[in-house]
Amino acid sequence: MRLASIHLYPVKSLGGVDVAEATVEPWGLRGDRRWLALNPDGTYLTARTAHRMLGITAAPRPDGGLELTDRDGATLLVDPPHGGEPAMTTMTRLDKVVLAGQQAHDWLSARLGQPLRLAWLDDPRRRTVALDHGGEPGDLLNLSDAGPLLLATTASLRRLNDWIAEGAVERGEDLPEPLPMARFRPNVVIDGVAEPFAEDGWRQVTIGAARFRCTEQCDRCALTLIDTETLVSGREPIRTLSRHRRRDGKTWFAIRLVPIGDPAVVRVGDPVTAA
Repeated sequence: MRLASIHLYPVKSLGGVDVAEATVEPWGLRGDRRWLALNPDGTYLTARTAHRMLGITAAPRPDGGLELTDRDGATLLVDPPHGGEPAMTTMTRLDKVVLAGQQAHDWLSARLGQPLRLAWLDDPRRRTVALDHGGEPGDLLNLSDAGPLLLATTASLRRLNDWIAEGAVERGEDLPEPLPMARFRPNVVIDGVAEPFAEDGWRQVTIGAARFRCTEQCDRCALTLIDTETLVSGREPIRTLSRHRRRDGKTWFAIRLVPIGDPAVVRVGDPVTAA
């Protein structure tokens, strides 16, 4: 098995970037999910309700800041707001975040058509992995929903796309285009896995020199229904996952990881072992 690709999503629910290597920190990959869009009342906005968010790409900068790019080519550079104004948030297990400057608020608000503030998690050591998501004392977390990293495999995606095609044939529909891995927003994608969904049974994974504990399978939400190119919702993959991967009233694809051991760098092509 090998590491096929690495993906960073610096702002929660915005589009992300593919990278050739990334540093694994205790709370996730460096540059991943450290920012979010806040509504005026302190709740945070996601692409589940604002599909347009997926049309804006966020790329990390070496200083911890951002480069935001819209599909029309408009860009904005955002510095990390060290010492900035704190703001309350409804993010679980986190009381506050730090606001970026007014220019960032205005740019994001104009692009998404509603009043928003861009906010930064200054210190991920202030947030932990919940016990009911496989967390243990000392497990730290960025702004991800439940785990520092999400791992998916190409074997499982191929099986899912086969199921989707089989379902279309049964219904007398035209064969759809295969779903891209981007629908699932994983951080690391593994190739060369012998069986689809073998990752469900993994307890530990090593990627290059980085070690991880597998905490749980990932339940999938309506965000996966949004076509990342057209920004329009459809019925897949939830319709097919509900048929083949439904358990406890939820559908499942990919697994969550917590880093263990010292920080390390992972690179595309790194060997992968699992047990």
